[in-house]
Amino acid sequence: MPIASSIANAYIDFSKMTCSLVAVVTDVVREGRPVIGYGFNSNGRYGQSGLIRERFAPRLLEADSKAVMSESEDNLDPDRIWRVLMRNEKPGGHGERSVAVGTIDMAVWDAAAKIADKPLFRLLAELDRRQADPRVFVYAAGGYYYPGKHLDLLRSEMRSYIDRGYTVVKMKIGGAELAEDRKRVEAVLAEIGNDAQLAVDANGRFDLETAIAYAKMLREYPLFWYEEAGDPLDYSLQAALVEFYPGPMATGENLFSHQDAHNLLRYGGMRPDRDWLQFDCALSYGLCEYLRTLEVIRDAGWSPRRCIPHGGHQMSLNIAAGLGLGGNESYPDLFQPFGGFPDGVSVNGGYITMAELPGIGFEGKTDLIRVMRQLAE
Repeated sequence: MPIASSIANAYIDFSKMTCSLVAVVTDVVREGRPVIGYGFNSNGRYGQSGLIRERFAPRLLEADSKAVMSESEDNLDPDRIWRVLMRNEKPGGHGERSVAVGTIDMAVWDAAAKIADKPLFRLLAELDRRQADPRVFVYAAGGYYYPGKHLDLLRSEMRSYIDRGYTVVKMKIGGAELAEDRKRVEAVLAEIGNDAQLAVDANGRFDLETAIAYAKMLREYPLFWYEEAGDPLDYSLQAALVEFYPGPMATGENLFSHQDAHNLLRYGGMRPDRDWLQFDCALSYGLCEYLRTLEVIRDAGWSPRRCIPHGGHQMSLNIAAGLGLGGNESYPDLFQPFGGFPDGVSVNGGYITMAELPGIGFEGKTDLIRVMRQLAE
């Protein structure tokens, strides 16, 4: 599916961006319709149709039914399905295959929650033996570069997010010279005043020298966070920034396994009292792997409340509400129809309240479920 746009961050443009849309059709029938689980991968990584069609979907379709069912045989078992998908896969190499598996995994969890006739966030809370919190913090991501976007347009964009109920907004940096980015940051801060906080995102653009130069500039301002300064696997760069940037930092959206999460927390100098982790289940082998990542986080002395996933999709919203994360990213105006919330869900004081819809809740978003049903029905 195309999600192309003229926008750009510090590293890539989105002029040819795609994502994969997957439907898992079951033989369970409810109200005259088959129960179908849907999934898609997050923005920023291209569609994974080749891997899904040639490697992962055939494994699932060829599996014995008992290999994918729960012990009670009344539902799908996402963990067993995950093991089927990863059969004959070597360890390491957490690149594009993690996105393909995460896309299918999303659809499997959607189907399993629908078969259980529960919102996914409530199903997850039950599995984790915790109380679900349907109220989830969300922030508005935007502030991209695109031709002709002057400071007035950037300011009006950020003001529009505040007018829609957000209390934290995010903009891109690193796609211009430092002096120009300083002007952009100051323009947004002047616009939002005390109405919201500002986060900035370099999308992994900087080498160490540039990351430090930006840190020295950004520490002059009361930012919500300084995100992904350098290459996501350059843990030494991230660790070095602690000396120059005392404020909160965020990273992790381009780390795709619990092993990578472990290495970030071991070597990246991340501080559990102020920094944020942005692992995105849709890019990192799905929720089954994300649960292992949460174990790593807890073992390292971190709270899941320090996790605010990348991606702006309803799957992470359900995980945040069901497993007690700190919130979720949101794209109010971008990557539609895949981003956003079900119809009627609005942001109030930086929070949304989850809709009580079976599964992930895609059926509540008119423009999205229309596209999904064109694929599956």
